[in-house]
Amino acid sequence: MAAELTVPQLSDKHRSTLDQALAAIRSRAYWSPHPEHPKAYGETAPADGLAAFEAVRGTRLDLGQPGTDGWTGSEVSPFGPELGVEYPHVDPDVLLPAMKAGMGAWRDAGPEARALVCIEILARIGARTHEFAHAVMHTSGQAFMMAFQAGGPHAQDRGLEAVAYAYEEQTRVPGRADWSKPQGKKDPLELGKSFTAVPRGISLMIGCNTFPTWNGYPGLFASLATGNAVLVKPHPRAVLPLALTVKVAREVLAEAGFDPNLAALAVERPGEGIAKTLAVRPEIKLIDYTGSTEFGDWLETNARQAQVYTEKAGVNTVVLDSTDNYKGMLSNLAFSLSLYSGQMCTTPQNLLIPRDGIETDAGHKSYDEVVADLAASVGGLLGDDARANALLGALVNPDVKARLEAAAGLGEVALASREVVNPEFPDAVVRTPVMVKLDAGKPDDSAPYLSECFGPVSFAVAVDSTADALELLRRTVREKGAMTVGAYTTSADTERAIEEVCLEESAQLSLNLTGGVYVNQTAAFSDFHGSGGNPAANAALCDGAFVSNRFRVVEVRRQA
Repeated sequence: MAAELTVPQLSDKHRSTLDQALAAIRSRAYWSPHPEHPKAYGETAPADGLAAFEAVRGTRLDLGQPGTDGWTGSEVSPFGPELGVEYPHVDPDVLLPAMKAGMGAWRDAGPEARALVCIEILARIGARTHEFAHAVMHTSGQAFMMAFQAGGPHAQDRGLEAVAYAYEEQTRVPGRADWSKPQGKKDPLELGKSFTAVPRGISLMIGCNTFPTWNGYPGLFASLATGNAVLVKPHPRAVLPLALTVKVAREVLAEAGFDPNLAALAVERPGEGIAKTLAVRPEIKLIDYTGSTEFGDWLETNARQAQVYTEKAGVNTVVLDSTDNYKGMLSNLAFSLSLYSGQMCTTPQNLLIPRDGIETDAGHKSYDEVVADLAASVGGLLGDDARANALLGALVNPDVKARLEAAAGLGEVALASREVVNPEFPDAVVRTPVMVKLDAGKPDDSAPYLSECFGPVSFAVAVDSTADALELLRRTVREKGAMTVGAYTTSADTERAIEEVCLEESAQLSLNLTGGVYVNQTAAFSDFHGSGGNPAANAALCDGAFVSNRFRVVEVRRQA
C-alpha cells in the first residue's frame, strides 16, 4: 500500500523526541514532551475536546476491522450518563489471521521505523488530549483534571517510555557483522552475518477499568514497537479511551504504508468474558494485564503459549516511625489516601504505627493522636465539597462502594466516610475515605490488613514497635505483594532497616515525603512502577525486561 507518511518524514518529525526519550531512560532525570496543563493545548482545545467527546456519544465506532460480526457497547459513566457508543464485536477466527498477515512487513521495517510510527500515533493522541480526558473521566470515574493528566500526558509518557526501551533493546545487537576467524597459515574462516529482531506474534492487551490508558499504553506500545500486532481487549466499562487509541493507531499505520490490522479492538458482549477465550488462543504470544490477582493468576497458569505480563493486587504499606515535619507528613498522607478515592494500585492501605507513639518536631505523639490528627487532616482536605469532588472523582463500580461500607464494621472507625454531592453530576457516587483502627497483635491470615481492600479504605494498625512494623511489612510484601511502600523516620539506622526490607522483597520505597510528591504517583522515564519482584506484579513499567522478551533475535549466516 502506498505510504502517505514516509520514514524520512517521520524521522524529521520525531527522531529528536526518540533521542530525548532514550537519554531520559538512561539519566532518569525529569523529562516529558507532553504538557500537563490544559491551557498548553490552545485556547479552543477545551471546548473542541468536549465537543469531540460529545460527538462520539451515541454513535457506532466503525474501525473497518475484518471479522466484525455484530455490535456491542454498554458503558455507563460513573458520573451517571450513558455513553451509548457501539463497538465492533469480532470473530477471532477471521480477525487474528488478518492481524498476522501484516506482521512480515512490520518486522522488516526495522526498530527505528516502528518506533517513529509509534511516536506519531502518540503525537496524534496527544493533540486530542482534551477529548481523551473526557473519555477517561467518563469510564474510570476520575475527576477531570486527573483524567486529563493521568489519562493524557502521563499515559502518553508511559507509552513513549516503552517505545524507547523497545528501540534500545532491539538495537543492542548490530544488524550486520563480518566475521573472520584466523586459521594460521590457512585462509581465515569468513562469514557474513545478519541479525533481525523477530516479533513473538500477536499481543493481547487486556485493559483495566480505572486507568485504561495509563496502564494500557506501556504494553500496547512495547509490543507494537517490537514488531508484534496488538489486539486490545478493553474492560467492558472502559472501552472508549482504548477504542479511540486503536482508531488512531490504525489510521497512522495505514498512512505509513503498513497494514492497519496490526492494531485491532475486541469488545465483549455483556457477560461474554472473551479475555479467557482469547488468552489461550495459539496465535496469542504476549499478554499484558492489569486487574485482579485471581484473573492474573489464571492467566499466568493457563496461557502457557504466551509470555504474560501482569499487574495484580497488593497491600501497600506506610511505616510511621518518626518525623521532623509532622504537619507535612499528615498533609502528604491525607492527599495520598484521598486522591481518586483510593482507587489506585499505589494508594497506601496499611499505616503501621507503634502503639507507644512516634517522635515528631511537634513533640511526642501517641498512636491515638497520630490517627486522630491524620483523620482531621483528611477531613480538612475534603471539607469543601468542590475540592472534594475535584480530588475524589467517583467510585468506579458498586463493588468499591460495598467494600467501603463493609470496612466500617472491621474495627473502631477513626474517620467515617461521608457522601459528597456532585452538583454537575448528581448521579455520581462520591464518598470520602474511611479509616479504621486495628491492632496487629498476633495476626492470622484473616486479619483485614493482610488483604487488599481496594478503594477509599485505610487501616491504622497499632504495632508493638518499629521492628514489628518492619516484620509485618516484610510479611505483607512477600505474601501479598506491594506496588508501593512509604516510610517516615528521622533515624538513619531505621531508614537503612526499612530500605533493606524493600531491597530484599523487591518493593519500591518512598521515604519521608512531605511535599508535593506522593507515594502513589510515579513519573515516566524516571520512576519504576512496580518491580516485578513481588506478588503484586511480575513486571515493572518500564524497564528492559518489560520489552526484551517481546522479540527474539534471529541470525542468518552466509559464506563470505
